[in-house]
Amino acid sequence: MNKIKSFLVDHNKIQKGIYISRIDDDIITYDLRMVKPNTPPYLENAGLHTFEHLFATYVRNSLFSQNIIYVGPMGCRTGFYLLTRNLNHKDCIKLIKDSMDFISKFNGEIPGSTKNECGNYLDHNLNLAKIYACEFLKVVRDWKEEDLSY
Repeated sequence: MNKIKSFLVDHNKIQKGIYISRIDDDIITYDLRMVKPNTPPYLENAGLHTFEHLFATYVRNSLFSQNIIYVGPMGCRTGFYLLTRNLNHKDCIKLIKDSMDFISKFNGEIPGSTKNECGNYLDHNLNLAKIYACEFLKVVRDWKEEDLSY
């Protein structure tokens, strides 16, 4: 079988940040790299899970909700993918930064975290999700369109 595009990127060179992973017609896949690959500690499941719930909820309720296709964690636990349609890079970067700010300050019940709403509802950690958001916001605070290439 052919290797998929994300396996063709030299993970030894990837740093923390926001990158364009691929462009398929009008769909852009952004790589939100929160941990330098192959450099522990990796995102822990409970914090990653809560971060996913908050990130997905925020972007899907934003001004750009119609442009969001998917938000999900990487299996290697080093970050997230954000897939968008018809959303320019500048607005996407701002949306990511706004999302990190939202997550870092969030208090209350985690959206979608009840037994009826979530397939692993007991595996959440809000404090860890907030730490991940704060740390990533420090990395991407001054991120610009020119910084989106690996």
